[in-house]
Amino acid sequence: MPASRIYVLEDHPQTLKQLCEAVEADGRLELVGSGSSLADARCFLDSNTNVDAVLADLGLPDGNGIEFIKQLQKLKSKPKVLVITAFGDDHNVISAIEAGATGYLLKERQNTDIADAICSVLAGESPISPSIARHLLKRFQSPETEPETIDVTAREIEVLQMIVKGFTFKEIAEYMEISVNTISSHVQNIYEKMSVNSRSEAAFEAVQQGLVKL
Repeated sequence: MPASRIYVLEDHPQTLKQLCEAVEADGRLELVGSGSSLADARCFLDSNTNVDAVLADLGLPDGNGIEFIKQLQKLKSKPKVLVITAFGDDHNVISAIEAGATGYLLKERQNTDIADAICSVLAGESPISPSIARHLLKRFQSPETEPETIDVTAREIEVLQMIVKGFTFKEIAEYMEISVNTISSHVQNIYEKMSVNSRSEAAFEAVQQGLVKL
């Protein structure tokens, strides 16, 4: 069985490298191209429409990846779209799904997870990060219910705000003039209070609770 043809769209160089490596390392998949902007993606599509699936970020330097997802739906082949992004707010999630995305993951996934998620999309499934799924279920099942308040300290909110902005633990520690171990301790407390297991899920929950802003 021939490998499925995959295109990757991601503006962060290190993340783009990781995602491409995840595709290349899996025998079920073939990397046929990659780009870091909407312009790159559109240029690729002008001469390459035989793509089975696209792994796409939303926050791009020259626009929103949702516009690219809409463009993909106009192709005769209609490739599957798996969004992998740091943006887990209602507007982006729902807009991406309405535009045609079949899967939606927050960043910080392992390479094997990425490859498996792509294959799930190709098989007709719709992988979605657990924190987003939980939030959407609560939103549609109980739209008028007030969200549960999370008891975080002012210091933890400051750490959360920097996590949302994409700073590393080391950068946060330097900015706040405290040790990396102290930052790690704050983050562990945040994880426990929010019942999450990663920076991306903590950032998502913080935004949904209105604790921080994107």
